[in-house]
Amino acid sequence: MKNVITGKCFVYGPNIDTDQIYPGRFLDLTDPDKVAEHAMEGADPSFVREVKPGDIIVAAANFGCGSSREHAAVTLKTVGVGAILADSFGRIFYRNAINLGVPLLVCPGIAGLVKRGDTVTVDLATGKVTSETTGATAQAQPLTGYVMEILSSGGIKPMIKAKYGQ
Repeated sequence: MKNVITGKCFVYGPNIDTDQIYPGRFLDLTDPDKVAEHAMEGADPSFVREVKPGDIIVAAANFGCGSSREHAAVTLKTVGVGAILADSFGRIFYRNAINLGVPLLVCPGIAGLVKRGDTVTVDLATGKVTSETTGATAQAQPLTGYVMEILSSGGIKPMIKAKYGQ
């Protein structure tokens, strides 16, 4: 995992729930590639066709609220989302995503600073967010050393396997 991520923004409003991130009607799918075909389908049907590895989701408050389904984080990891920035996150979604190795940063006011298609650079170590399109900057809450260790390992399972073996 790189400490600095640059990607195109996909911007959403508040309260994007896990059913919008990954609709419940697809919960019977278990192949991550099939799961990825439905990323953000409930909020943005064009997302899966437009997103490229490393792109960044930006949202207002409460991104990932709703059910505890891990599919919501799996679908975003599998399509290659580089980072997710939001005013706040649903607590269970936050932990699911971090545990899978998807960087999430709490960044108050970020949804008002960028628009869809802007290129943004995120420094995970410092929390500095820069719009390469407009020059605007924001400060996200820095990630803890433990969260950075999980992310740099590719998720909590690979981290534990590396530390303690199989």
